[in-house]
Amino acid sequence: MRADRLVSLVLLLRQHGRLSATALARELEVTPRTVLRDVEALSAAGVPVYAERGRNGGFALLPGFRTELTGLNHDEALALLVAGSRRGAQMFGLGTALASAMRKVVDALPEEQRAVAAGAARRLLVDPETDLLARREAAEEVPDAVVSEIRRAVFSGHRLRIRYAAVDQKPKWRTVDPVGLVTVRGQGYLLAAREGEDRTYRLSRIAAAQETAESAERADRVDLARAWQDRSTQFRTGGDQVAVLLRLDPARRKELAGTALAVFGEEADEDGLLRLEATFQDARHAVWALWQLGPGAEALSPQWLRDSLRERAAALAARYAAPS
Repeated sequence: MRADRLVSLVLLLRQHGRLSATALARELEVTPRTVLRDVEALSAAGVPVYAERGRNGGFALLPGFRTELTGLNHDEALALLVAGSRRGAQMFGLGTALASAMRKVVDALPEEQRAVAAGAARRLLVDPETDLLARREAAEEVPDAVVSEIRRAVFSGHRLRIRYAAVDQKPKWRTVDPVGLVTVRGQGYLLAAREGEDRTYRLSRIAAAQETAESAERADRVDLARAWQDRSTQFRTGGDQVAVLLRLDPARRKELAGTALAVFGEEADEDGLLRLEATFQDARHAVWALWQLGPGAEALSPQWLRDSLRERAAALAARYAAPS
């Protein structure tokens, strides 16, 4: 909305002192021509914004133009600034709104408190894109138009039509009753019901979405954390599960526990390795998890898993046997 954009423009000038039309356009995600029209509108409304000509020119505000937000202590202000770095808002199509809200909070704080909170926030990093091994977080991108339509249906309580592509299947339309939205490790999910049965849809697999005027069949109140836990349990206990007996380097115990559905029957061998049993969702999951552990694990059974890992290792060895 233009009114929100005008407020954001004023706050950007308050915080940066002077910005060019190009820089403002980039921050507000509009064209420089739109910025010029917005500046004219602000001037006509009595906001003291003026243009400075020259190489380092741009737009600025006369000193003293601000509002104050009272009632926030240092820790509360810091919590808001840190929360603004989290990725859930981006996943649900609220990244621009969150950035605008953070600008308003920072600008409205008293001068001394604003400087202290901003300085402290720069010393905290939440959810970096890579870990210590430089592995990037597998964050998914969902088109804003799609996630906005889904979000509206979730909040309004209307039924939703989605064009969804299940694994190894072509996309097809289906009508669902939306329950809520969940983001986990950079991946977003729509919790819904379809023909009375609980369903979970990955947002990145929804190619299109349409909110309908029909009311969704759902409870007025929902415990989303409990609903997610129930569906996670259902996922772990369903499908063609595979039980694997293996020997494991104790240093890789945590890594295995992070990928397997369950780990049990653990005992130590004489050579210090752990002998245990792990359960995986299916055959593909088992092969992938054991391959990630490399020499740190040995699958003892089933035999088909040993054969699969041996064939993979042989193919890799053959690839690197000859000089490049």
